[in-house]
Amino acid sequence: MQVLLLISLSVAICWASSDSHQENVETLTDNVVVLRVPHDHGIVSRVPLTCGQANDNKPIFWRKNGEEFMPPLEGNQVTVMVKEMDGGNYTCHLGPSKEYLNHTVILVQLDPDNRTVILEKKSPEEDHIHCSAPNYKGSFHCTWKKTKYRSHASVLLVKAERYLDSIPCVLDADGLGVHCQDAACPYKEEQYRISLTVYIHSYALLEAYTKSFYLREIVRPAKLPNLRISQGKNFSWDYPESWEKPCTFFGLQFQIKVVPSGHSCHSGEFIMNNTTEQTSYEINFKPKKYIFCVRAQDKHTHGPWSQWSQCTVNKREVKC
Repeated sequence: MQVLLLISLSVAICWASSDSHQENVETLTDNVVVLRVPHDHGIVSRVPLTCGQANDNKPIFWRKNGEEFMPPLEGNQVTVMVKEMDGGNYTCHLGPSKEYLNHTVILVQLDPDNRTVILEKKSPEEDHIHCSAPNYKGSFHCTWKKTKYRSHASVLLVKAERYLDSIPCVLDADGLGVHCQDAACPYKEEQYRISLTVYIHSYALLEAYTKSFYLREIVRPAKLPNLRISQGKNFSWDYPESWEKPCTFFGLQFQIKVVPSGHSCHSGEFIMNNTTEQTSYEINFKPKKYIFCVRAQDKHTHGPWSQWSQCTVNKREVKC
């Protein structure tokens, strides 16, 4: 009696486990479902598939990745067993002509999502996705980098939204970035963050990467144009053409840095370092060889700095 009770409990536990995995099946897009499974070995999940209501009462059989099941898997509505990461493309066909009717791709996502395989972190300080915008007009660009061993991975879907409003996006041709256009007014205070989710898959493995931000956190002015020198000591430059106008409302501040000849503008060794809100700066020191550097930042939000613009001064010769 005890043996029968143990067997009954074991069967009940197995079915309960299978049912719990079945509940973790979600439709991501047309013909694509996501199976979320724990990161354990030997997990087998039951996934229901249907060929479509129009195919009821028809002789339907199924293939997986082009191969027929042995024994055959038949019927308009079926259940397939997916072990661990073994998803794939399930197609249904009309027998006996074998005419293709429909398909469902099953992708597997680890739950909780471990996101360590497909994309690399952009930097130790930054997550997997880097986003930037040249101004407050609502256009922004996000990029990512695949790991060395997952270069074949491809983007399945990109979702961007602010609160309840969807933001249209266009994937870059190389699949390593996306351009989006938010319709928000530049003069309006941001109440809600933008949420961007990139779904990318490598074979049957699906990973979702999400980045959340305010536009003001990613606005980075373009490199300052028309850097020039007059009277041998007065440097001046212009606001970027892409920067929002009027400048009194979208004001910039500028970092001025003078480094020794042969050094980079990023160098920690400098002759002078200062900030100004003017588009000109007069130097008052004697070195005849140096590099004059200037970059911009939104003075209100203190967001990202632009790239450096520079002039190389070698006695009377100046190259900007």
